Amino acid sequence: MTDWQGKEQKYFLRTVNRVPVVLVRGEGMHVWDDEGREYLDFVGGWAVNNLGHCHPVVVEAIVNQSHTLLQASNQFYTIPQLQLAELLVEHSCLHRVFFCNSGAEANEGAIKLARKYGKLYRGGAYEVITTMQSFHGRTLAMTAATGQEKFYLPYTPLPVGFAHVEYDNVEAIRQATTPNTCAIMLEPVQGEGGVNVPHSDYLKEVHCWCDQQDILLILDEVQTGIGRTGTLFAYEQCGIEPDIVTLGKGLGGGVPLGGILASEKAAVFEPGDHGSTMGGNPLACAAGYANLKFILENNIPQHTMQVGQYFFARLMELKQEFSFITEVRGRGLLLALSFDSPIAEEVLLSCCKRGLLVNRVKPDALRFMPPLIITEAEIDRAIEILNGVLREKG
Repeated sequence: MTDWQGKEQKYFLRTVNRVPVVLVRGEGMHVWDDEGREYLDFVGGWAVNNLGHCHPVVVEAIVNQSHTLLQASNQFYTIPQLQLAELLVEHSCLHRVFFCNSGAEANEGAIKLARKYGKLYRGGAYEVITTMQSFHGRTLAMTAATGQEKFYLPYTPLPVGFAHVEYDNVEAIRQATTPNTCAIMLEPVQGEGGVNVPHSDYLKEVHCWCDQQDILLILDEVQTGIGRTGTLFAYEQCGIEPDIVTLGKGLGGGVPLGGILASEKAAVFEPGDHGSTMGGNPLACAAGYANLKFILENNIPQHTMQVGQYFFARLMELKQEFSFITEVRGRGLLLALSFDSPIAEEVLLSCCKRGLLVNRVKPDALRFMPPLIITEAEIDRAIEILNGVLREKG
């Protein structure tokens, strides 16, 4: 047992099975471990590091803000928070912002917002329809919202008010809608569920149903937002305007930051209804503002779309070569490779030994969430490593 493994067993709550690598430094697409070994990073902090590790504009914003103002509370105005709010609203279809510290917090706040809407305009409706294989966070309420038993069964009895239906099935949503329904919450692409992409009209049909029933459509874009799928927000590819969008992961450029975007219709909070001590603190918002400003000014989403298509095509080449690969799926730079048996962990560890970091999203599937600044040459290097590993398995 290594020293760091022993320390983990001694000091940590055991909440994750770690890959046996201690990362100490990162730059761009690359990270280095405590023994000086270099890795090509296709995990990206779990889709957080959209501009790669320690991007100069984000680092500069953090350094400058750390010398200026770290925390002020939401009792007062702060400039970075106002700047980031303006940028998000001006580049989305939504009108109001609330900042918090994570995607899970954003989803919690979105549910509160929907329930208040139901109380005001739907006769006290409080139920939210979510889908099977969804993932919305690890708070108690969000485990109840998540449609995967492994996340919520250990914590029963769960908070009430969530109904799970089949993903990519509009009729299931229609049948589950009752007078108690106040909202539907969906991921445009299911991330933790295995990178599941719905048919092209799914979100548009759900949106129409929400309009007909006067219920809110909440899109959990914690993983898909801020350029990950090839547009700033994934909803832009569907031709709809949701009532609420939740953000996290890539919003802060590596600093903990989440957000709720709401339309005027859904913006029913009043002073005292919601809050967060450190949500929207100047440091996180300065990093988020620098990150988002660079993404917009350099049209990173378009680059993501282009290299994502290239990456998808290269993964399809692997599928054609190896019969045990069953599917390539995803959008932009949120992609997955599935196998006909539970070999994902074995493939992950072999890739790691060869200098490539990937994510096992399911026992039979790998997920790829590289920084959005990735090049075709870096994709080629990753494919070369994957090819070598899969040849050994075949």
